Amino acid sequence: MKHFFLFTTLVLGLSMYGQGKGIVAGVITDRELNNETLPFANVVLKGTTLGTTSDEAGNYSISAPAGNYVLQFSFLGYETIEEPISIVEGQTLKIDKTLGSGNYTISDVVVQGAVSRDKETALLLDQKNAVEIKQSIGAQEMSRKGVGDVEEGLTKIAGITKVGSRGLFVRGLEDRYNNLLINDLAAPTNNPFKKIVPLDLFPTDIVSVIEVYKTFNPNIYGDFAGGTFDILTSTGNKPITKLSIGVSYNTLSNMKDFTISEDANTSRGFFGMTGNDRDLPGVLTAEPTAQTLTGEESVNAFKKNGYDAQEITSPLNTSIGFLHSEKFNFGTANKLSYLLSINADNNYAVRSGIDRSVGANFEYNNDFITTDYIYKTSLSSLVGLNYKANRYSLTFNTMYLRTTENLIKDQLGVQDNLTNNPNYLLRTNQLDQSDYLNGQLFGEFSLTSNKNHMLKAGVSYAKTGYQQPDRKFFGGTKQNDNEIITSYGGNNFIRQYLDIDGDSYYSGMLEYNLAFGKKDDRKHKLTFGYNMFSNSTISSYRFVATSYLSGPGSFTVALDDMDTQIDIDAVAGNFIYRETSNAQYKAKLNENTHAGFLNLLYKFSPKLEINAGVRFETTSRETIYKEQGAFDQEFKTILYDKEYFLPAINAKYLVSEKSNIRFAASQTYAKPVIMEAYPIEYVNADGTVLRGNPNLLNSDIFNADLKYELFPSNKEMFAVGLFGKKMDNPIERTFAPSAAGGFIITFENSDEATIYGAEVEFLLDLGRISKNFSAFSFGVNTTLMQTKVIVSEFRTNADGTQSPSIETHRNRELQGASKWLVNSDLKYQFDLKQKWPNTISLVYSVFGKRIYGVGTADVDHIYELPVQQLDFVWGSKLSDHIDLKFSAENIINPERRLELGDNSAEPLLEDSFTINSYRNGVSFSLSLGYTF
Repeated sequence: MKHFFLFTTLVLGLSMYGQGKGIVAGVITDRELNNETLPFANVVLKGTTLGTTSDEAGNYSISAPAGNYVLQFSFLGYETIEEPISIVEGQTLKIDKTLGSGNYTISDVVVQGAVSRDKETALLLDQKNAVEIKQSIGAQEMSRKGVGDVEEGLTKIAGITKVGSRGLFVRGLEDRYNNLLINDLAAPTNNPFKKIVPLDLFPTDIVSVIEVYKTFNPNIYGDFAGGTFDILTSTGNKPITKLSIGVSYNTLSNMKDFTISEDANTSRGFFGMTGNDRDLPGVLTAEPTAQTLTGEESVNAFKKNGYDAQEITSPLNTSIGFLHSEKFNFGTANKLSYLLSINADNNYAVRSGIDRSVGANFEYNNDFITTDYIYKTSLSSLVGLNYKANRYSLTFNTMYLRTTENLIKDQLGVQDNLTNNPNYLLRTNQLDQSDYLNGQLFGEFSLTSNKNHMLKAGVSYAKTGYQQPDRKFFGGTKQNDNEIITSYGGNNFIRQYLDIDGDSYYSGMLEYNLAFGKKDDRKHKLTFGYNMFSNSTISSYRFVATSYLSGPGSFTVALDDMDTQIDIDAVAGNFIYRETSNAQYKAKLNENTHAGFLNLLYKFSPKLEINAGVRFETTSRETIYKEQGAFDQEFKTILYDKEYFLPAINAKYLVSEKSNIRFAASQTYAKPVIMEAYPIEYVNADGTVLRGNPNLLNSDIFNADLKYELFPSNKEMFAVGLFGKKMDNPIERTFAPSAAGGFIITFENSDEATIYGAEVEFLLDLGRISKNFSAFSFGVNTTLMQTKVIVSEFRTNADGTQSPSIETHRNRELQGASKWLVNSDLKYQFDLKQKWPNTISLVYSVFGKRIYGVGTADVDHIYELPVQQLDFVWGSKLSDHIDLKFSAENIINPERRLELGDNSAEPLLEDSFTINSYRNGVSFSLSLGYTF
C-alpha cells in the first residue's frame, strides 16, 4: 500500500511539474506624476506566493502555471487594484496598469504627489532588490525627520556619524575614506581640508535621493573604503512654488555677548561680501620679496580691513528658501520640467573651553581658555532642466554654493610654557570663503523600444575657490577686559593670505547597459563603460609681519582701538610692514583618474543573483612646489602614478520573499585629503602647525562583507552584517615634535591595518506589538568594530633612507576609528483633526572613544571621547498650503572633549589630561513653509 501512495505522489508531482507555464507582464505607471513609470510597486497573484516588484522602469513579469488568477497591484499610499486574468501555457499576457491615490489615504503620505522613488517604502524595496549592499534616504524620510541638509540626512543611515566640522564618519572611518558623486559624476571638494564638499551645504529640497554604497562596484570610483555618496538631485516632477522662512536660537550663542570683526558687522558683512576688501594689497608685488611698506603705504594698504573687533549682542539665526518647479507635457510621452531653488542662511555660534598642546617635555606648551566667535553665511542655488521622452531623458544642472565664515578666536592663558604670564592673549581674526560652481549635463538613452539596450552619459565642469584673505593675529598680555600690552616685534602682528583655487575640474562618464535573458524573472545585465576626472589646483600663501624700528618697545592699547594706534605708529615710523613669505608660498597639484569597467549581473535562478566585474583605473598625483630655502631654487616635482586592477563581486541569495543573504568582496584604494598631502605649513597664532606630506602613498584596501536582511513588511526591516577590511599604507593623523618644542600636526602612512566588525539594524512598526502603538515606528542601527595597526620599527623617508619610527605605540588601533556607534529614531504620527497630520521624531546617536591623533616621541595618543546627540523634531501640515516644523537639537548638550591618553613613556606633569573641550549648546528652530 505504501508503494501505491508513493507512486501516486510521484505521478501527481510530475504532472504538476510538467504543467505548462505562462507569463503575465507589463508596465506600471503613476497617475500622480502624469503617468510616469512607477518603480517598486507590488504585483502578486492573489492567494499564491507568486509575485514581484516593478523595476526601475516600472516593468514587471511573473511566470506561473496556466490557470485563472486575480492579479493584484499595490503601492504604499495608493489604491490597490485587482484584475481577474487567465494565464495560458506558453503565452505572455500583457497587463499595463496605472496606480493613483484615489480616495485612499494613509498617514505615511502627508503631501500627495511626492516623487514615488523618494518614498521610504520605495527605497526600502530598492535596498531589498539591489544586489550590492547599499542604503538610501529620500526626500520623504528627510522631511519626516526634520532634516534640513544632506549631511544631517546621511546620519540617519546605519554606521554613519557626523563629527563636528570634520564631516561624516562611515563605519567609524574618517572623512578621508569617503567619496562623493553628484548624479553619478565625480565632484570636487570646495574645501582643501576636507575630502568631499561639506554636505551641510546641500539643502534637502534640491535632493531626490541620496544613495550610500558601503560595498564597491566597478562602476564607481576605486577611491573607496568607508562609503561612496551619490546625490541624485531633484528635476522638478510637479508644479510647485514654495517659500520657507526659519529662525533658530542657541542657548550659548544667540542673544549673547558676541565679538565680531569690524568689517563683518556691516550690511555687506551680513551677506558675506567682504572678501575683496581683505585681498592681498596691490602695493605688494606679484612675486614675494622682502618688500617693506612706508608708513603711508601701510595705512592705505590695510585701511579697508584692520585688527579691530566690535562687541555686539548676537541676533537669532535666520534662513530663507525659495523653490519653484514646473512641468509641461507635450503629447503623451514628452515632458519638460525645470526647477529653481535658492536657499540662504546665517548663523552665530560661540564655542568656549580648554585648548592645550603638549610639549616634548611632558607638560603643556600652551594652556589656554579659548573662545571662538563664528559668524557663518551660506548660499546655495540650483537650476535644473529636464526633458524626458519615451526613449531618452536629458538633464542640465547648474549648482552654485558659497560660504563665508568670520572667526574671532581669543586664546587666553599660558603661551610657550611661560607660566609666569598666565594672562597672555592671542586674537585671530579670520575669514574663510569658498565658492563652488558645478555645471552638469547627463542623460539616458534607450537604443531599443524594449529598453534592453541603454546608454548613460554625462559630463561636468566645476570651478572651486577657497580663500583665507588677510588672516591676521596679534598677541600681548591682557591687562583688563579691554586692554593688552604688546609690541611690534616678536611676530606679534602677522597677516596671512591663503588662496587655494581649483583652477579646473572635469569629469565624465559613459556607460552601456545590455539587459538579456528569458522573458521571465531571470533578467541579466551586462554593463561596461568609462569614467574620469581631471583636477588642477593652484595655491598661494603669503605672509606680512611688523618689524620694530623705534619708539617704545611695548605699549598698551585698547582691543577695540587697535587700528588707530597702528596707523599712528606707522606714520610715525615706529615700525614697518615687511613681507615675510617663504619659498613655499606657491604650489600646484594636478590629479587625473581614468577608468574602464566591466560588470555582469547574472540571475542564476529566481533566488540567486551575482554581480561581478572588474575596474581598471589609473590615477596620478603631481605635486609641484619649492622647499624651504632660497626663492630662486628650482621647483621640485613629486609624481605619484599608480595603476589599479580592482575586481569586485556582490552576491544576493533570496532565502524567501522577505529575506536575503548578501556577500561582497572587492579590492579598492584610498587617496589622502588635499591638505594632508599638500606641501604647505599652515601656521596658527599659537605656534601650532599643520604640515602636509607630499610623500604620502595611497592606501590599498581589501574589503569583504556578509549580510542577512529580513523585510517583515513594506515598512520594516531587520539586518545583521559582518565586514572586514585589510589596509596597506593606511593614512593617519599624527602629532610630531617640532624644533621649537611644540608639536606639528602631520600625516603619515602606517604599514598595515586590519578592521573587522558587525552592523545590526532594524526598523520596527510598533503596531506589531499592540494596536495601541500602530502610530509608532522605531529604528536602531549599531556598528561594532575592532581595528589593529602595525607600524614597522623603521620608516622610509622621502629621500629613500630609513630612520627609526617616532611613534610611541607601534601596535594600536586605527586613527579615527570608533569601536562602536549607535543611531536610532522613534517616530509617532497622528492627526489633530481631519487633514491636520503631524509627525514627531526623536533621534539619538552616540559613538565610542577613538584616536584623534597618533602619539609620537614617547607621548601617548590624543583621544576623542564619546558624544551623545539627541534631537526632537515635530512636523505639522496645517493646511494644503502651510506646513510648520519645530526642532530641538543637541538636547543633552554634552561636552565634546579631546583627551591625552595615560600611557606616555613618562607621567604627564599636569593635573588634567584634557586637551580640548567645548559645548555646542541646545538649538531650537522653527520654520514655516507656504506652498502657493
